[in-house]
Amino acid sequence: MYAITGITGHVGGSAARELLAAGEQVRAVVRDRGAFVMLPTVPTGTDDDHRRLADSIAAAVAGSGVLHVVMLSSVGADLAEGTGPVRWLHHLENGLRATGVVVTAIRSPHFQEKAEAVLGAVVEQGVYPVFASSADVPIEMVATRDVGAAVAAALRHPPLASVVVGLDAPRYTERQVAAALGRVLDRPLEVVTLPRPAWPDVLRDAGVPPALAAELIELYDAEERGLLRQRGDRRQPCATPVEETLRELVAEVVATS
Repeated sequence: MYAITGITGHVGGSAARELLAAGEQVRAVVRDRGAFVMLPTVPTGTDDDHRRLADSIAAAVAGSGVLHVVMLSSVGADLAEGTGPVRWLHHLENGLRATGVVVTAIRSPHFQEKAEAVLGAVVEQGVYPVFASSADVPIEMVATRDVGAAVAAALRHPPLASVVVGLDAPRYTERQVAAALGRVLDRPLEVVTLPRPAWPDVLRDAGVPPALAAELIELYDAEERGLLRQRGDRRQPCATPVEETLRELVAEVVATS
């Protein structure tokens, strides 16, 4: 049986469904096989708050007797600084390894579901905003269902030693994502790139707390500088196309509105 945290979220829920479909048992707390952990982002939390939270997760793992931990990480987690909130995942990866437990760190690229954050502007204004100097740079984007499947596979087949798994996902430009979203909504969307000087004001107007806004700006900078790259022990292919994810995302929003 397996412990899953974040089970009501996209990745945790997907991992649990994959395990259940495979005939496995899922429990909130177990001590005999494996566990899935993830570090939440606290919007009003400081750097110290997130590091303490990561330390508490590592301490819980150390005292649990669990043999194998699968952790949701991110591209760029090999870097200690300069990546915004991703550096907290670097801290958690190292903290988990220091416990002596076998750790599978699944480093995910951007989630395809991140489009949910701009749906308000898309629906109300017909505008698809991009926090970058160009909307035409291809980047990997993974569906959370594929991340959940990778988590479930890692739990069911634990390695003998700690490993970093990079997820190979389809590559899209933000302009291609906007076009796909426009097809789902059956309306044309205007792609607007936001220059860096505008980022603080845009995030503030969107209600993002100042500390988190600063972290996100550093993350966007890291993306612009090409720092967020897959570096690991092996790669796992993920194939869900973005238009399929966007169709489901829009259906969910419509159903709850």
